[in-house]
Amino acid sequence: MQLFYNPDITPDATTFTFDKEESRHIVKVLRKKEGDTIHITNGKGYLITCEVIFANEKKCEVKITGQQFHAPMPYRLHLAVAPTKMNDRYEWFLEKAVEIGITEITPLICEHSERVNFKADRFEKILQSAMKQSLQYYMPVLNEPVPFNTLVKEERDGLLFIAHCEETDKKLLKTELKPTEAVTILIGPEGDFNTKEINLALSQNYVPVSLGNTRLRTETAAVVAAHSVAFVNE
Repeated sequence: MQLFYNPDITPDATTFTFDKEESRHIVKVLRKKEGDTIHITNGKGYLITCEVIFANEKKCEVKITGQQFHAPMPYRLHLAVAPTKMNDRYEWFLEKAVEIGITEITPLICEHSERVNFKADRFEKILQSAMKQSLQYYMPVLNEPVPFNTLVKEERDGLLFIAHCEETDKKLLKTELKPTEAVTILIGPEGDFNTKEINLALSQNYVPVSLGNTRLRTETAAVVAAHSVAFVNE
């Protein structure tokens, strides 16, 4: 199934018109014509079935023929992950996290961060592409970058974890997770969190955790964390 994403389509719509870019992709690349079926999600749980009624590469129009609502994941996962030095590694994390299942992502600016900004438009497109490719119907929230000290002081529900590499007493993440719980996990930069950041997180009720016996890159650690939460909820 070829899945399209458009946040503007509503469940009560009877017709929908794609913009010029999407229209050209549908008509010229996918070679869709009048009478063909197209599936669209609005990223809010709806899978909307449509029939092409006007196939023009500048203005493709469809008629809504059916809809189906899909319940969200049984858990909420928020990963706050420090930007990697190379953008492509962070992009890899975004893609894989969406495929596995994630609710919210926050780029986390830490003391050791080598990158403090990112291309929001580029990252949004990666999230959309991964959502469509994995046939999911909820668009994850991508937040603006937030300083570490600001994020950890925000009040949050559910389980709170900080994954770090310091040789201190830590729990194993997979033993601390519980099904259907909301989870927030902090993943640091290549240089890891510093001691001050770790202590601040602990003072805000974050539980220090390990993701295993080996030292992982930032993006790998984030994907392992996402998979651990998904596995507990299977």
